[in-house]
Amino acid sequence: MLGRPPPAQPLFAVLAASWQEPVPVATLPIVGVTIKSDLYVVSLKRGDECRAEFGRLACDGQAGSIVFLSPGQSMLPLDGNTSFAHSDEAWTLAFHPDLLRGSALAEVMHQYRFFGYAAPEALHLEEPERHRLTAVVRRLEEESASPPDASAHDILTAHLQILLSYCQRAYARQFQTRCQAIGHVAQRLDKYLDQHFAGECKNTGLPTVRDCALALGYSPDYLSDLLRIETGTSTRAHIHHAVIEAAKARLLSATASEVAYALGFEHPQHLARLFRQKTGLTPSAWRRQR
Repeated sequence: MLGRPPPAQPLFAVLAASWQEPVPVATLPIVGVTIKSDLYVVSLKRGDECRAEFGRLACDGQAGSIVFLSPGQSMLPLDGNTSFAHSDEAWTLAFHPDLLRGSALAEVMHQYRFFGYAAPEALHLEEPERHRLTAVVRRLEEESASPPDASAHDILTAHLQILLSYCQRAYARQFQTRCQAIGHVAQRLDKYLDQHFAGECKNTGLPTVRDCALALGYSPDYLSDLLRIETGTSTRAHIHHAVIEAAKARLLSATASEVAYALGFEHPQHLARLFRQKTGLTPSAWRRQR
């Protein structure tokens, strides 16, 4: 599609890099075409030279921002300026999940939760981070172009793991900065949960992590990671705490079964199990002690 020869490594490629020969956007058959692949994609953009729509969300390229796509996610390139290659230190790399088979990276891939973030939750890099990541990508490109040998796969995936670990470190820094700037994410979540159990929210049943993320304007993984930085606990832990506190308030004037159904549990036993796990008592035993 880009008018270049197939990559030497069939499961990995660096493309649209600033140091590669530019491809005029006008000749690309992908602008305005929805692309849904089985690949992981990591893309660093430096300016507004490219706009794309990820899922249902439009995202303008930001200076020094990285967008992550996981297999099965859709992307729609919308437009561009003069070329598909970008300004200094911009690149896109793609790799197939099969590349990870049998590697140490496969065992820790689940830790890189940013592949589940929404496009507006892109990673915004500081200059040293951008230089560091680009250096690793150049090394990856070099390794992927080398003739294969017994160590090629291990070396390639090891460098890829270094790249993703650098991204994870940069996200940790971004979370710290963002928590200091916007703060009180936990307070906003607690307010939403209070409103939910007070009957002020439209949705019924127990709130899910996705419900909470949607209410606060985040993707589920991004919200949980923000909360872990701010409070040390996950979204699910906040939900469980809110459920227990709401149950305690209702147990003062209702039976355990009535409380369970009022909170959205399908069966009273489910509330009893969670309540005992968090307090050491069943709802009925806790009620008798009041």
